[in-house]
Amino acid sequence: MRTRVQGWRWRRNPLRRRSDVVEAWTVLVVTVLLFVVAPLVGVAAGLHAHDRARALAAEQRAQRHQVRAVVVGDPPERRSPLEEDRRHPYRAQVRWTEPGKGVRTAWARVPAGARAGEPVPVWFDSRGRSVEPPPDDAAVWQHAVTVGLCAAGGAATVVLLGRMLERRIALRHRLAEWEREWARTGPRWTQPRT
Repeated sequence: MRTRVQGWRWRRNPLRRRSDVVEAWTVLVVTVLLFVVAPLVGVAAGLHAHDRARALAAEQRAQRHQVRAVVVGDPPERRSPLEEDRRHPYRAQVRWTEPGKGVRTAWARVPAGARAGEPVPVWFDSRGRSVEPPPDDAAVWQHAVTVGLCAAGGAATVVLLGRMLERRIALRHRLAEWEREWARTGPRWTQPRT
């Protein structure tokens, strides 16, 4: 039968080695780093990413404008299997009326499945080029959560790799310590008795 003693590395006893104390403290530090510091790193990185993404989205909303345009002509022929996917937007010629400038025509990204004569929302930048719509709040939050999770996972990975390295070093020191002890006590065990 095997008896397990809890906290034996923390209590004073004649069999406790210095490496046991170091390992006990290391386990405590690793536990705190994994369950307190890594999540805090993730939250901090996520909040920072959210602020930056929100500022970028606001900047893009200020630089881009949406027009309600009508698709002119039929969509282009789709040839590759990737282009057959109806979820992906494609480029088509669109026409819209701009106040003070009259009717305008341009090539722009239109939603998948748009047909000739159908009104579609189209985004343009300040130079008149067709661009993606600015990210909405859901995209900003999705980016922030992804960055936060990656940062927390990266911090946890660094902690666990550090723990593996520490265990290797501790094992090497423990084996060296055992070798020194055996060098002192081994001759007493191996000498013939008279």
